[in-house]
Amino acid sequence: QGPSALSKLTVLSAVAIALMVVDARFKLADPVRSGVASVIYPLQWLVMQPVRAAELVSHYFTGLQAAQNKQTEATEALARQAMRAAQVELLTLENQRLRELLDIQHRVTTPSQGAQVLYDAGDPYTRKIVIDRGTTQGVQAGAPVLDGHGVLGQVTRAYPLTAEVTLLTDRSQAISVLNTRTGARSLAYGAPSAESAGLELRFIATHADIEVGDLLSTSGVDGVYPSGLPVGRVTRVERENSAAFARIEAEPVARPLAALHVLVLQLPPPTERPAPAPAKPATGAKR
Repeated sequence: QGPSALSKLTVLSAVAIALMVVDARFKLADPVRSGVASVIYPLQWLVMQPVRAAELVSHYFTGLQAAQNKQTEATEALARQAMRAAQVELLTLENQRLRELLDIQHRVTTPSQGAQVLYDAGDPYTRKIVIDRGTTQGVQAGAPVLDGHGVLGQVTRAYPLTAEVTLLTDRSQAISVLNTRTGARSLAYGAPSAESAGLELRFIATHADIEVGDLLSTSGVDGVYPSGLPVGRVTRVERENSAAFARIEAEPVARPLAALHVLVLQLPPPTERPAPAPAKPATGAKR
């Protein structure tokens, strides 16, 4: 039957321990280990290829997902930066117009208050805007409205919280103007067109002294607009010998299509006229 299993285990364990001690001390197994490693390296390389391929595929998809995430983040950051840039431009424009509005407010002695344009009127055949001030804030129908450059229009309807402003370029509007160069007074009417919105000076004689570039300001004779406010500038003068009146067009100094904040002036108080005294019968009159 031979030696027992316990004897074999003991002997083999002693031999294994002896070999480990000898290898650790004299490095006898290094050549054998190198030879075995050289022999099994091709097999080891072949076995590792599927693992490396799987790792490469995993890294590719992981890198692709990371690149897509970074691209998405970069796109969102660019959109936020563009939005901030647009907001900065809008705030800069709004700040500039508010400065212009404050500057014209300092030049006007009439009590006034600021207002913000909410939206344009829904009627496409009129030139009207709606502001966020109404009768609750003291806005009255007929009050003049200015922007940072000049006269913009007039309040035509006042509600408790909002008010409707009809621009000077509307067909129904007319304003008394003064030529600052000659001192001549005239009436400027709204003259909207498909190309632009302007003003038209009517009933001006063909020989009248008016030229392109003349500045028109409020005359103050209508009792609504204070005198000296800029209204428009003459852009076209046509004179025909066969016509009694010249055709004169002007461009408003204000910016009706770009107004964001306006200045609403207070209407002057109505002039109180004394009532006429009743006629007294003459004393001593004879029939």
